[in-house]
Amino acid sequence: MDLNKEIKKLEQVHLEKPQKVLSMYLNTDPSDPDQQGGEWKIHLKNGLNNFESYLQEDGDSDEKRNYWAVKEKVEQFIEENEQHFAKSVVLFATADETVWFAERFQMPVKTEFYWEETPVLDQLKEMRNSFPKTGIVLTQKEQIKVIDAELGMLNDTQIFELDLNTEDWRQHQGPHRAQPSMGSGGAKSSQGDEYKERFEHNRYRWYKSVAPKIDKLAKKYEWERFYLVGDKEELKDLQDNMNKNAEDMVNKNLLDHEEMHVIDEVIKY
Repeated sequence: MDLNKEIKKLEQVHLEKPQKVLSMYLNTDPSDPDQQGGEWKIHLKNGLNNFESYLQEDGDSDEKRNYWAVKEKVEQFIEENEQHFAKSVVLFATADETVWFAERFQMPVKTEFYWEETPVLDQLKEMRNSFPKTGIVLTQKEQIKVIDAELGMLNDTQIFELDLNTEDWRQHQGPHRAQPSMGSGGAKSSQGDEYKERFEHNRYRWYKSVAPKIDKLAKKYEWERFYLVGDKEELKDLQDNMNKNAEDMVNKNLLDHEEMHVIDEVIKY
C-alpha cells in the first residue's frame, strides 16, 4: 500500500448531501488497559448507532439510506477481519463505494467517528508522519536481512547471503534466516578460526560490494529513513559505502529475531 497516494486520493473527496463519507478510527489495541475485555466492540456499536439516531431525527431519507449502506459494509468488514486485528482499524467509506479504505494497523489511534462531506484525515497523517516508509538493515557476518516497513507493519523482507566460494551476494525474499554459506559442505568447527580470520580480512571489501544492492532496494521501497542493526564494525563498513545515511545504528544482534519483533525493538513510535 502506498499511503501517500491513498491520502492524496482521500484529500480530493468533497461530497454534497445526501452523499457523505464515514471516517472511522477504532482503537483495538489488546495491550491498552481500556481494551482488556474487547471494549472496542461497544465503542464501535455506539459510534455507528449515534449517527443512525441523529439521521432518524434529521429526516433526510436519502442520506439515511446511504448511511445504512455504509454501516452494513463496515460491519461486514469488521466481522470478516476481527480475528486479525492488531492495534487499530482506520476506515473511510461511502455508500456508492467510490471511497473505500479499510486497513488494520500496528499503531494505536484514538477512537473517533465522523459522517461528513470530506474524510477526516488528521490521525492518518499523524501516523504516516511518525512512521513513514522505513527500512531496517540487519547484519551478521555473511548474512544481511533487509526489512521494509510502514505504519508499524511489515511490507517485505529480503535476505542477502554471501557465497564464500564465489564471493557473490545471493539475494532472495524472506521472511526467514538463510543458512550460512561457509564454503563447500559448510564450515567445520576446526575451520572456525580460519573462517573468522578470512571474514575480518575481507569484510570491508565484501560489504562494499553489497552496499549498492541495498541502496537500490532503498530507492525501490522509497524509504524516507532507515536503520542499521548489528555489529558496529560491520555497520560502519556498510554505511561508509552506502549513498543513504542511516537514521541510527543499533549495536544489537537481531538478525534471527522475528520481523515484527525487530520493528518494535528498533523503532520507537
